[in-house]
Amino acid sequence: MPEHTHLIKMYGDIKLYAGSGSPDLAQKIAEYLEQRLSPREIIQFPNENIFVKLNNSARGQDVYVIQTTSSPVHYNLMELLIMIQTVRLDSAARITAVVPYLCYGRSDKKDQPRVPITARLVADMIERAGADRYMTFDPHAGQIQGFFSIPGDVLTAAHMITGHIKNFMQQDMKDPVVVATDLGFAKKGRNYALDLDVPIAFIEKRRASNDSHAEALTLIGDVHDHDVIIVDDEVDTGGSIAQAVDVVKKHGARDIYLAFIHPIFSKSAAQRLAALPIKHIITTDTVPIPHVKMQPLEGRITVLSIAPLLGEVIRRAHEGRSVGEMFNE
Repeated sequence: MPEHTHLIKMYGDIKLYAGSGSPDLAQKIAEYLEQRLSPREIIQFPNENIFVKLNNSARGQDVYVIQTTSSPVHYNLMELLIMIQTVRLDSAARITAVVPYLCYGRSDKKDQPRVPITARLVADMIERAGADRYMTFDPHAGQIQGFFSIPGDVLTAAHMITGHIKNFMQQDMKDPVVVATDLGFAKKGRNYALDLDVPIAFIEKRRASNDSHAEALTLIGDVHDHDVIIVDDEVDTGGSIAQAVDVVKKHGARDIYLAFIHPIFSKSAAQRLAALPIKHIITTDTVPIPHVKMQPLEGRITVLSIAPLLGEVIRRAHEGRSVGEMFNE
């Protein structure tokens, strides 16, 4: 008898439900696990209320609700919460919220008077809806893990990005340097640099207001006559990246590459990136990129899929095996 059979029996079989936020990613996860997505109905009434119905039973099963919470943020978040509650009321044995991109990650602390900590509120809602566990990728701030009282797997796609650079790009680069877009990303930037075995530089910037505008001030480090890999966790409007590209160009950088996990691409971000003097972009599918936003970047962007990694984590969670072993931890 396999070592973990008792755990599998305790939670039943894997059952995957997909929200409407990232259907392609959910399908790829199902294919990796050689499973079918469980049928469900999701209806939005004329009054914008959301209705969910499962088309088969989740009773006694190990359920994974796959839903990213990118745009439309509030619809996708509510859909996630309603789906979790639906499978809870159908007597699922265990429910895991699989949220590749967790919204409100920037609202992670009271850094000024009379402001909320919305990331904590989102964590509370996911728990209250009925999730027993959660999975997510590269939250904006590490302390967000502490907002959850339930156990979870906080994963990173950085290894996938550095692996792609090593395999397909680094041999074509001249003396590459990793550049972190701000000092807040310095520690994660160092991890990229260590993994690639290259130097690192930092851009110092100061956020002047509560909107998305930030002013880049100066560069700490040397990029003159080096190829540059600008790294960040997400790209929203593209403003910080545009400033970073401008700064490294002024300091004599050669070819410029961008690497980030979450392609939020709000408003005209894709067009803004397309207009920059960059050679290539490496990102992931934690957030789906609509075709209209991919078009301006065609030929200059590689989207790596997190589906095999997430599928393997789901398999290991179901079987009660270590996830850390995947990363030699």
